[in-house]
Order: sequence, then C-alpha cells, then structure tokens
Amino acid sequence: MTTPLLELRQITVSFDGFLALRDLNLSLRPGELRAVIGPNGAGKTTFLDVITGKTKPTEGQVVFKGRSLVGAREHRIARLGIGRKFQSPRVFEKLSVQENLALAVSRPKQPLDLLFGRLTADQRDQVQHLMEIVNLQNRADWLAGSLSHGQKQWLEIAMLVGQDPDLLLVDEPVAGLTDEETDLTADLLKSLAGDHTVLVIEHDMEFIRRLNSPVTVLHQGHVLCEGSMDQIQQDPQVIEVYLGTQEEM
Repeated sequence: MTTPLLELRQITVSFDGFLALRDLNLSLRPGELRAVIGPNGAGKTTFLDVITGKTKPTEGQVVFKGRSLVGAREHRIARLGIGRKFQSPRVFEKLSVQENLALAVSRPKQPLDLLFGRLTADQRDQVQHLMEIVNLQNRADWLAGSLSHGQKQWLEIAMLVGQDPDLLLVDEPVAGLTDEETDLTADLLKSLAGDHTVLVIEHDMEFIRRLNSPVTVLHQGHVLCEGSMDQIQQDPQVIEVYLGTQEEM
C-alpha cells in the first residue's frame, strides 16, 4: 500500500468556541488529483490554512511526507514542498510572463536586473517548458498585467510548478473564467497530477466532473463523504445538505 503524501488526522480548529473544523480526516496519495467541495462555511479555507501552517489546529496532526507540520512556520512548510494558489491571481503584473517564471525558478532569488544573466541553461529550459505547459509561450514578452484573468491564473499555476512542489493546493481556479478557459484549466490540472499531488477546491460542478477525480465533500467542518462525482451526487447525506440541487454544490 502506498504511503500517503499528506494525512490530516482528527483535525479540530476552534475559534473562540466556534468549530471551523471538527475531527477532520483526509489522506492524499502521491500523484493524486483530488477535488474538495462544500457549501460556504464548510471549512474549506480553514482546511487549506491548516495544511499550509497559517492556522494551527486546536487538536490533531498534519503529516506530510512522514513529518508533522503542526507548529511549523508557513515559509518552512512551503520549502518542504507545498505550494498554494489563492483565489485571486498573485502575479507580478509589471513584469513579463517569462520574467515572472524566471523569478519562480531562480535559486537563490536574484534581483531582477541580474536574473537573466544568472539563469542556468536548465533554468532557461524550465521557463520555456512552463510557458508551454500553460500555453503562454507566444506571450513570453507580454506584461502579466495585460493577460486575461484565465491566463493570469495559468501563469500563477506555472509559477508554483516552477518551484517543484510535491503538493499543489489550488483554490477556486475557475472563478470568473470563460467556458473555454475553464475546460483548459481542467486539462492543465489533470496534466499536472502524477508528477505532483493536486488538491482543488471549487464550486463549479461541471468543472469538478471534468476533472474526473475522487471528490471529498466538507460540511460543517468535517468530511461528509468521499467518492466519484456520480457517487457523491447520489449520496443521501449530500442530497440533504444541498437540498438536492446540483447548482448549489
């Protein structure tokens, strides 16, 4: 049996008596693609905050690659191999696409005016490869601020991939995207799974179905059920929580 990459064991988070998470258990395998859904207030953001060290659990353990993350600082957790993409794109809008990616792959970080002269051949190849992954190679010299919302989302995902994380946490990647951009984003995330473990939080049910991955449903801070999209939509507990309306998932 494959050792889990990430385990959340009986996680409880209490904010002044309010249980944002309660006895939450979740396990992710290396290379897995997993979708997490839940209504507003289900604990999805707190769930990510616990994994990345922004919020310390009141009880329970977070284990990543066999190591406890509880109490570790956010930057330390990031260096261990966890990358997080927030809902709004966080790119350097006054830098070009390739400059954003060069900053992501450079080790150690360099001042921008010195950066390109100090990238190794492998790093330059990596920048090119990342642009091709997200189909931005024809916009290498475009300022990030001139990209569409969807392209900015892809650029940020590429920047995270450039840091070579074992685990990618992607929060609502298709909010505000066109139908075409949404389809392309699903294809992108599916292509990244295998080389990385990818966990996606999203409300768009058609997008979740397109991912064709296991789904975890959060409700009132705990895991309500897990399974395929078809299994989830037929689960009596899920139907009760969502009043039987797929759109509200």
